[in-house]
Amino acid sequence: MTVGGIISALIVGLIIGALGRLVVPGKQNIPIWLTIVIGIVAALIGTAIARAAGWADTSGVDWLEIVIQVVLAALGVWAVAGFYSRRGVSN
Repeated sequence: MTVGGIISALIVGLIIGALGRLVVPGKQNIPIWLTIVIGIVAALIGTAIARAAGWADTSGVDWLEIVIQVVLAALGVWAVAGFYSRRGVSN
């Protein structure tokens, strides 16, 4: 992976994480850096799923790949926010 690829992954992760956070209803009490990490992981896994299914090689924008990434990010934000809220109650 090149430096450009790493920078692209960070930017895509930021956007995907933010979109995932917007999709989840209610307030999420997690730090922004964690949202970005969730977005990066969701983007990587979403790309792997789309490539395995043959959906990532289109001539235009890979909308299905983006939807998969946002759904994975939303699930990740939801799960981590639930963990953080339970952790905060017990302390």
